[in-house]
Amino acid sequence: MAGDQDDGRVAVITGASSGIGAATARKLAADGHRVVLLARRADRIQALAGELGKRALAIPADVTDRDSLVAAAGRVQREFGRTDILVNNAAAMARGPFTSEQRGLYRRLVETNLLGAMTTTEVFLPQLRDDGGGDLVNISSVAARSVRAGIAVYAATKSGLNGWSEVLRQELQPDIRVTVIEPGGVATNPETEQSRGYPLIPVEQVAEIISFCISRPRTVSINEVLVRPSSQAH
Repeated sequence: MAGDQDDGRVAVITGASSGIGAATARKLAADGHRVVLLARRADRIQALAGELGKRALAIPADVTDRDSLVAAAGRVQREFGRTDILVNNAAAMARGPFTSEQRGLYRRLVETNLLGAMTTTEVFLPQLRDDGGGDLVNISSVAARSVRAGIAVYAATKSGLNGWSEVLRQELQPDIRVTVIEPGGVATNPETEQSRGYPLIPVEQVAEIISFCISRPRTVSINEVLVRPSSQAH
């Protein structure tokens, strides 16, 4: 339902077992929305759903497995009646020089980061279109804009996600708003912050940005947000 920020919409979040996905689920539930947690790690999303209460639904699903997504969409339709917000957050990361030995890993990155978002959107799009439209939020990366050696395939998937999102923005407006969030360094675990040597963005602040974007009046569409730690150069 394409209402305002306090209408208790239904938000489906992929990669909801940890990091930005889990933080977004907590924030949107606090905002009064019902949240659907999708991830492969069933134990983690079930624990999070227990924490969030009756407004949360945990559904084990893999964005690289269309059948699991179709089953998840069917359950959302049966239990919550619709999907108003889709957050494509599930992603994989790999670092190191581009080599033939890593070809299996590269395929997994493409299938998760790019094709996974496409497949999830394709499956949930009919529900997003119902009741006047909704919000599609794609979690990209600063790597889609500013690349460094060692993340060739990851950067390619995020650049592709940005291009695809812009086309969707044009095709789906005004009923479905499309927003791309491009975080820089995010504090997903203590080791990440230690390796950078400067404070990273807490996942809760990325969730705040997502909440802000989807809560704007329907006449306003925030299409792209690039957010870096204040000390991040690239």
